Amino acid sequence: MDERTLAFINLHAVLGGLSKLCELDGECQKLIEGKDIAIGITVKGGPEATIRFSGGACTVTPGVDKCDIKLPFSSCKKFNGLIDGTVTPIPSKGFTKIGFLLHEFTALTDKLTAYLRPAEGALDDPEFFRVSTTVMFHLILDAIAQIGNEDKVGRASASYIVNGDIRMGIEGGPEGFIHARDHVLTAVHTPCEHPTSYMIFASMRDARDLFDGKVNGVVCVGTGKVRMGGMISMVDNVNRILDRVSMYLA
Repeated sequence: MDERTLAFINLHAVLGGLSKLCELDGECQKLIEGKDIAIGITVKGGPEATIRFSGGACTVTPGVDKCDIKLPFSSCKKFNGLIDGTVTPIPSKGFTKIGFLLHEFTALTDKLTAYLRPAEGALDDPEFFRVSTTVMFHLILDAIAQIGNEDKVGRASASYIVNGDIRMGIEGGPEGFIHARDHVLTAVHTPCEHPTSYMIFASMRDARDLFDGKVNGVVCVGTGKVRMGGMISMVDNVNRILDRVSMYLA
């Protein structure tokens, strides 16, 4: 596992999950209600992006030029330590707004952790299950793009993906797609109008079982729990990248 790739996943996929979380969870919506503040994260030798809370929504954008609070990290390993709870960040900008970082932002990331690593029995609640699985779906979509662009093995798989869009979704649930252009992958969190290929889970439960490693992807295809079509070589290489997602997110 590559620390730099993990840093890209942690920023764009894991913390990026706050965007969907604030859309789906009522408590999180209340935490950011009336807020207009941006947290910039810059990692030496790694990713940088700004997480903005404004208008009752959360968005993640490239760069840190227009942030209110800036959190610099001297290495990818240090930033990854923030995510696993072993490193405490020290802002280089925005000390007067550190209250948001210590309270609302920490509450949001704690809530995100609860959805991504649910306590025993939590998934028995239908609404918790829906939100948790939806957030995880979008996180995985972002992780596929980051691994395809940054991880050595992932880039090898991405090099075989032709230009086009791979639609990914769950019947009755969330949708998105991976846009491939010159072997660079981009996760898009809206329905795909003209897919080149597709991979669709039959249900939220089937998707969740695969996300949690309870079932084998090949078996799911054989039993109809996952439908694939279009240019199958694209799906096949995305699946190769997907196999590495669980390693990085374990």
